[in-house]
Amino acid sequence: MKLRESSPEEAGWDETTVGPWTRHRRSVGYRNPWLTIWHDEVTRPDGEPGIYGVVHFRNTAVGVVAIDDEDRVALVGQHRYAFDTYHWEIPEGGSPLEEDSLEGAKRELLEETGLTAQTWREIGRWELSNSVTDEAAVTYLATDLTHGEAEPDPEEKLEFKWLPFDEVMAMIERGEITDALTVLPMQALALERARNRRSASAPE
Repeated sequence: MKLRESSPEEAGWDETTVGPWTRHRRSVGYRNPWLTIWHDEVTRPDGEPGIYGVVHFRNTAVGVVAIDDEDRVALVGQHRYAFDTYHWEIPEGGSPLEEDSLEGAKRELLEETGLTAQTWREIGRWELSNSVTDEAAVTYLATDLTHGEAEPDPEEKLEFKWLPFDEVMAMIERGEITDALTVLPMQALALERARNRRSASAPE
């Protein structure tokens, strides 16, 4: 998945049509190595003047549902600064926009869990908060796993555990797992399994 990289030259664009909006001026409100916040002066769809803030991400979000031969899912636990809460999630991270997202997913799985996989399949693609950001995500199913040593980033303090697929789904239903990049692919796989069971039990 590739997203168009906004450049510094875009600041100051005049009279740019964005669907029913007209953007008159764009300026950089904030920038760091991972994201840029654009401040846009616009004419709204109702014809009134307004502003719009857009958070542009320099990475595609990638997530990996790694499932072993016992139908257990690899989960990573870590503190999330923005919410100041502890979360259990699938291995996930950022893949630079110019990189093949699958390569980014493989790297994140290895770094956070020490796992490598022989078999990969895309699960789905999502927009994580499309009212204010352009962050997009792609998730993969990883199977035929081999164990190795995790190599987390220096700022990451991670835990790692295996849980049965059905228990992970129960945690989602109980609201104990709330991370969208974990919930969405797990639910997609659960629906896929339900369809497969119905097909298998259908009369010839």
